[in-house]
Amino acid sequence: MPRKLMMLMMLKTTRMKPKANKKNPLKHPDQRVGVFIDVQNMYYSAKNLYGKKVNFGNIVQEAVGDRKLIRAIAYVVRTESQDEIPFFEALYNLGIETREKDLMIYGGNKKADWDVGLAVDAMRLASSLDAIVIVSGDGDYLPLVEYLQNGFGKQVEVVGFGETTSSRLLDQADDYLDLGTQQDVFLIGEQKPKPKRK
Repeated sequence: MPRKLMMLMMLKTTRMKPKANKKNPLKHPDQRVGVFIDVQNMYYSAKNLYGKKVNFGNIVQEAVGDRKLIRAIAYVVRTESQDEIPFFEALYNLGIETREKDLMIYGGNKKADWDVGLAVDAMRLASSLDAIVIVSGDGDYLPLVEYLQNGFGKQVEVVGFGETTSSRLLDQADDYLDLGTQQDVFLIGEQKPKPKRK
């Protein structure tokens, strides 16, 4: 087999990805983008890693770049106390839609999983999007990413914190934005000091 033909075949079968946080030549202004935010995953990652909150407005802005935002949807949990209502309003004011689910308590265990809801919305909206951004590091989204890429031919990007993002999800994504590398942009609040060990 001629070397040139062999190289061409290798290029077609190898997923070429830019390094994290570098400009991706596959992103262009005519792309229609949907952003799907797993709020619980982002909230707990930021809280546990840095003791801070997430700036979802900056995340959406960076993920979309100079492309066309079609939909940005945040998947959130509603509690009986409704303390989260101001947060939901802030998301709305940023142009981020919310999908709300009540916190369920089963035998003392709290449950509020949005994985299936986010996946269904991403598949439902895929025909009107060129690029799909999943804001989560949860490895449970791997089958969704593969399906959107192979079944719909979509560019799928992942946004998350490097320390808590599934390595398999990173490997499959067409592009990845590590929020931990720009904490001043993507996190809000003072870092809480860690308790000293005695």
